[in-house]
Amino acid sequence: MVKGLYTAYTGMVEEQRRLDVTANNMANSATTGYKDEGVVNQSFDHQLAIKIKDTSAASMPRRIGAVTLGVKVGETYTNWDQGSFQITDNDSDLALSGQGFFAIAFTSKDGTTSIKYTRDGAFTIDTEGYMRTSDGDYVLNMNGALNSDLNQNNYVRVNPNFDYTVDKQGYIFQEGNNIGQVGIVDIGDYNYISKYGENMYDLVNGGTIIPSDASIEQGCLEASNVNIVDEMVRIITLSRAYEAGQKMIQTEDSTLEKAVNEVGRV
Repeated sequence: MVKGLYTAYTGMVEEQRRLDVTANNMANSATTGYKDEGVVNQSFDHQLAIKIKDTSAASMPRRIGAVTLGVKVGETYTNWDQGSFQITDNDSDLALSGQGFFAIAFTSKDGTTSIKYTRDGAFTIDTEGYMRTSDGDYVLNMNGALNSDLNQNNYVRVNPNFDYTVDKQGYIFQEGNNIGQVGIVDIGDYNYISKYGENMYDLVNGGTIIPSDASIEQGCLEASNVNIVDEMVRIITLSRAYEAGQKMIQTEDSTLEKAVNEVGRV
Protein backbone atom coordinates (compact mmCIF):
# COMPACT_ATOMS: atom_id res chain seq x y z
CA MET A 1 0.00 0.00 0.00
CA VAL A 2 1.26 3.50 -0.85
CA LYS A 3 2.04 5.25 2.43
CA GLY A 4 0.60 8.58 1.28
CA LEU A 5 -2.79 7.01 0.55
CA TYR A 6 -2.88 5.35 3.95
CA THR A 7 -1.86 8.53 5.76
CA ALA A 8 -4.55 10.54 3.98
CA TYR A 9 -7.16 7.85 4.64
CA THR A 10 -6.48 7.67 8.40
CA GLY A 11 -6.54 11.46 8.60
CA MET A 12 -9.94 11.61 6.91
CA VAL A 13 -11.35 8.93 9.23
CA GLU A 14 -10.09 10.91 12.21
CA GLU A 15 -11.61 14.16 10.96
CA GLN A 16 -14.94 12.39 10.38
CA ARG A 17 -14.93 11.14 13.96
CA ARG A 18 -14.16 14.61 15.30
CA LEU A 19 -16.89 16.05 13.10
CA ASP A 20 -19.41 13.57 14.56
CA VAL A 21 -18.53 14.62 18.11
CA THR A 22 -18.74 18.31 17.22
CA ALA A 23 -22.12 17.86 15.51
CA ASN A 24 -23.41 16.05 18.61
CA ASN A 25 -22.27 18.98 20.76
CA MET A 26 -24.16 21.42 18.58
CA ALA A 27 -27.27 19.23 18.61
CA ASN A 28 -27.23 19.28 22.43
CA SER A 29 -26.36 22.94 22.87
CA ALA A 30 -29.85 23.54 24.32
CA THR A 31 -29.91 20.35 26.44
CA THR A 32 -30.00 21.19 30.16
CA GLY A 33 -26.87 20.01 31.97
CA TYR A 34 -25.15 18.71 28.83
CA LYS A 35 -21.34 18.67 28.94
CA ASP A 36 -19.24 19.45 25.89
CA GLU A 37 -17.13 16.63 24.44
CA GLY A 38 -13.89 16.74 22.51
CA VAL A 39 -11.49 14.39 20.73
CA VAL A 40 -7.71 14.21 20.89
CA ASN A 41 -5.50 12.81 18.13
CA GLN A 42 -2.87 10.15 18.50
CA SER A 43 -0.34 9.01 15.92
CA PHE A 44 0.07 5.34 15.13
CA ASP A 45 3.19 3.75 16.53
CA HIS A 46 6.19 4.04 14.23
CA GLN A 47 7.17 0.84 12.50
CA LEU A 48 10.60 -0.18 11.35
CA ALA A 49 10.94 -0.44 7.57
CA ILE A 50 13.44 -2.86 6.03
CA LYS A 51 14.45 -3.75 2.51
CA ILE A 52 12.96 -6.90 1.05
CA LYS A 53 14.68 -9.17 -1.47
CA ASP A 54 17.91 -7.33 -0.70
CA THR A 55 20.83 -9.43 -1.97
CA SER A 56 23.50 -6.96 -0.84
CA ALA A 57 23.32 -8.28 2.71
CA ALA A 58 23.67 -12.00 3.20
CA SER A 59 22.23 -12.53 6.67
CA MET A 60 19.87 -9.66 7.52
CA PRO A 61 17.90 -7.15 5.40
CA ARG A 62 19.06 -3.57 5.67
CA ARG A 63 16.99 -1.11 7.67
CA ILE A 64 15.40 1.85 5.89
CA GLY A 65 14.11 3.65 8.97
CA ALA A 66 10.88 4.38 10.83
CA VAL A 67 7.60 4.65 8.93
CA THR A 68 4.62 6.63 10.26
CA LEU A 69 1.22 5.16 9.41
CA GLY A 70 -0.93 8.23 9.96
CA VAL A 71 -3.20 9.30 12.81
CA LYS A 72 -5.96 7.76 14.91
CA VAL A 73 -8.45 8.84 17.58
CA GLY A 74 -6.70 9.06 20.93
CA GLU A 75 -9.73 9.44 23.18
CA THR A 76 -13.00 11.29 23.54
CA TYR A 77 -13.06 13.45 26.65
CA THR A 78 -15.74 15.43 28.49
CA ASN A 79 -15.41 19.07 29.47
CA TRP A 80 -16.86 19.24 33.01
CA ASP A 81 -16.85 23.03 33.25
CA GLN A 82 -20.05 24.42 34.69
CA GLY A 83 -22.63 25.90 32.34
CA SER A 84 -24.38 29.21 32.88
CA PHE A 85 -27.56 29.43 34.96
CA GLN A 86 -30.94 30.16 33.43
CA ILE A 87 -33.53 31.62 35.80
CA THR A 88 -36.93 29.94 35.47
CA ASP A 89 -38.56 30.87 38.82
CA ASN A 90 -40.02 27.34 38.84
CA ASP A 91 -39.74 25.89 42.36
CA SER A 92 -39.02 22.38 41.08
CA ASP A 93 -36.14 23.52 38.83
CA LEU A 94 -32.79 23.01 40.56
CA ALA A 95 -29.27 23.85 39.41
CA LEU A 96 -25.98 22.67 40.91
CA SER A 97 -23.19 25.15 41.59
CA GLY A 98 -19.95 23.18 41.91
CA GLN A 99 -19.01 19.59 41.23
CA GLY A 100 -21.69 17.01 41.83
CA PHE A 101 -24.71 15.21 40.45
CA PHE A 102 -28.33 14.52 41.23
CA ALA A 103 -29.07 10.81 41.71
CA ILE A 104 -32.00 9.43 39.73
CA ALA A 105 -33.90 6.14 40.07
CA PHE A 106 -33.96 5.43 36.34
CA THR A 107 -36.35 2.83 34.94
CA SER A 108 -35.50 1.43 31.51
CA LYS A 109 -38.00 0.27 28.91
CA ASP A 110 -37.72 -3.33 30.11
CA GLY A 111 -38.66 -2.28 33.66
CA THR A 112 -35.16 -2.49 35.17
CA THR A 113 -34.43 0.24 37.72
CA SER A 114 -30.91 1.54 38.29
CA ILE A 115 -29.22 4.69 39.51
CA LYS A 116 -28.15 7.31 37.00
CA TYR A 117 -26.45 10.61 37.70
CA THR A 118 -27.23 13.92 36.05
CA ARG A 119 -26.76 17.69 36.20
CA ASP A 120 -30.19 18.22 34.66
CA GLY A 121 -32.41 19.63 37.41
CA ALA A 122 -35.54 20.20 35.32
CA PHE A 123 -37.79 18.35 37.78
CA THR A 124 -41.53 18.29 38.33
CA ILE A 125 -43.80 17.40 41.26
CA ASP A 126 -46.49 14.82 40.48
CA THR A 127 -49.95 14.60 42.05
CA GLU A 128 -48.60 12.41 44.87
CA GLY A 129 -45.83 14.88 45.68
CA TYR A 130 -42.91 12.89 44.26
CA MET A 131 -40.14 14.83 42.55
CA ARG A 132 -39.50 13.44 39.08
CA THR A 133 -37.42 14.11 36.00
CA SER A 134 -38.95 15.21 32.70
CA ASP A 135 -38.99 11.52 31.71
CA GLY A 136 -40.87 10.51 34.86
CA ASP A 137 -37.98 8.99 36.85
CA TYR A 138 -37.80 9.58 40.60
CA VAL A 139 -35.23 11.84 42.28
CA LEU A 140 -33.41 10.25 45.23
CA ASN A 141 -32.90 11.91 48.60
CA MET A 142 -29.50 12.15 50.27
CA ASN A 143 -29.72 8.75 51.94
CA GLY A 144 -30.65 7.02 48.71
CA ALA A 145 -27.99 8.87 46.72
CA LEU A 146 -25.09 8.21 49.11
CA ASN A 147 -25.99 4.57 49.75
CA SER A 148 -27.26 3.75 46.23
CA ASP A 149 -30.54 2.65 47.81
CA LEU A 150 -33.48 2.54 45.39
CA ASN A 151 -36.08 1.95 48.09
CA GLN A 152 -39.21 4.03 47.52
CA ASN A 153 -38.74 5.59 50.96
CA ASN A 154 -35.66 7.31 49.50
CA TYR A 155 -37.60 9.16 46.79
CA VAL A 156 -37.85 12.93 47.29
CA ARG A 157 -41.44 13.77 48.23
CA VAL A 158 -43.30 16.91 49.28
CA ASN A 159 -46.92 17.84 49.94
CA PRO A 160 -48.18 18.96 46.50
CA ASN A 161 -50.80 21.20 48.13
CA PHE A 162 -48.32 23.56 49.80
CA ASP A 163 -45.38 25.68 48.67
CA TYR A 164 -41.87 24.53 49.47
CA THR A 165 -38.33 25.86 49.34
CA VAL A 166 -35.01 24.15 48.77
CA ASP A 167 -31.92 25.68 50.39
CA LYS A 168 -28.35 25.54 49.09
CA GLN A 169 -27.64 22.27 50.94
CA GLY A 170 -30.67 20.63 49.37
CA TYR A 171 -32.86 20.68 52.48
CA ILE A 172 -36.56 20.96 51.66
CA PHE A 173 -38.72 23.16 53.90
CA GLN A 174 -42.49 23.17 53.87
CA GLU A 175 -44.77 24.92 56.36
CA GLY A 176 -41.67 25.75 58.40
CA ASN A 177 -40.60 22.10 58.70
CA ASN A 178 -37.59 20.27 57.24
CA ILE A 179 -39.16 17.38 55.33
CA GLY A 180 -36.14 15.97 53.49
CA GLN A 181 -33.01 16.63 51.48
CA VAL A 182 -32.36 16.34 47.77
CA GLY A 183 -29.54 13.88 47.11
CA ILE A 184 -26.35 15.44 45.76
CA VAL A 185 -23.25 13.28 45.36
CA ASP A 186 -19.97 13.35 43.49
CA ILE A 187 -17.75 10.73 41.87
CA GLY A 188 -14.30 10.12 43.32
CA ASP A 189 -12.68 9.71 39.89
CA TYR A 190 -14.45 10.92 36.74
CA ASN A 191 -12.60 8.29 34.71
CA TYR A 192 -15.15 5.86 36.14
CA ILE A 193 -18.11 7.66 34.59
CA SER A 194 -19.73 6.48 31.38
CA LYS A 195 -22.24 8.53 29.44
CA TYR A 196 -25.84 7.37 29.17
CA GLY A 197 -28.07 9.23 26.75
CA GLU A 198 -27.81 12.99 26.39
CA ASN A 199 -27.17 14.16 29.96
CA MET A 200 -27.11 11.16 32.31
CA TYR A 201 -24.17 9.10 33.50
CA ASP A 202 -23.46 5.61 34.81
CA LEU A 203 -20.96 4.68 37.50
CA VAL A 204 -18.74 1.91 36.13
CA ASN A 205 -17.02 -0.79 38.17
CA GLY A 206 -14.31 0.69 40.37
CA GLY A 207 -15.98 4.06 40.79
CA THR A 208 -16.87 5.40 44.23
CA ILE A 209 -19.62 7.73 45.42
CA ILE A 210 -18.48 10.56 47.68
CA PRO A 211 -20.31 13.51 49.28
CA SER A 212 -20.52 16.62 47.14
CA ASP A 213 -19.82 20.19 48.24
CA ALA A 214 -22.00 21.59 45.43
CA SER A 215 -24.80 23.97 46.36
CA ILE A 216 -28.31 24.11 44.94
CA GLU A 217 -29.92 27.13 43.31
CA GLN A 218 -33.70 26.81 43.29
CA GLY A 219 -35.65 28.24 40.37
CA CYS A 220 -32.69 27.88 38.00
CA LEU A 221 -31.39 25.42 35.44
CA GLU A 222 -27.80 24.81 34.35
CA ALA A 223 -27.47 25.34 30.61
CA SER A 224 -25.18 23.33 28.36
CA ASN A 225 -21.54 24.44 28.44
CA VAL A 226 -21.28 24.14 24.63
CA ASN A 227 -20.03 27.29 22.91
CA ILE A 228 -21.85 27.41 19.58
CA VAL A 229 -19.35 29.83 17.98
CA ASP A 230 -16.38 27.60 18.89
CA GLU A 231 -18.17 24.53 17.55
CA MET A 232 -18.98 26.25 14.23
CA VAL A 233 -15.37 27.34 13.82
CA ARG A 234 -14.25 23.79 14.62
CA ILE A 235 -16.58 22.38 11.94
CA ILE A 236 -15.08 24.73 9.34
CA THR A 237 -11.56 23.69 10.36
CA LEU A 238 -12.43 19.98 10.24
CA SER A 239 -14.08 20.35 6.83
CA ARG A 240 -10.97 21.98 5.40
CA ALA A 241 -8.75 19.27 6.88
CA TYR A 242 -11.00 16.61 5.36
CA GLU A 243 -10.79 18.31 1.96
CA ALA A 244 -7.00 18.39 2.28
CA GLY A 245 -7.05 14.61 2.77
CA GLN A 246 -9.19 14.22 -0.33
CA LYS A 247 -6.78 16.34 -2.42
CA MET A 248 -3.85 14.29 -1.12
CA ILE A 249 -5.52 11.07 -2.26
CA GLN A 250 -6.25 12.61 -5.68
CA THR A 251 -2.62 13.70 -5.98
CA GLU A 252 -1.35 10.24 -5.01
CA ASP A 253 -3.74 8.68 -7.52
CA SER A 254 -2.52 10.97 -10.26
CA THR A 255 1.10 10.14 -9.42
CA LEU A 256 0.41 6.41 -9.53
CA GLU A 257 -1.39 6.77 -12.85
CA LYS A 258 1.64 8.49 -14.37
CA ALA A 259 3.97 5.90 -12.89
CA VAL A 260 1.98 3.07 -14.43
CA ASN A 261 1.02 4.56 -17.78
CA GLU A 262 3.99 6.84 -18.62
CA VAL A 263 7.07 5.73 -16.69
CA GLY A 264 6.32 2.13 -17.58
CA ARG A 265 6.67 2.95 -21.30
CA VAL A 266 10.27 4.11 -20.95
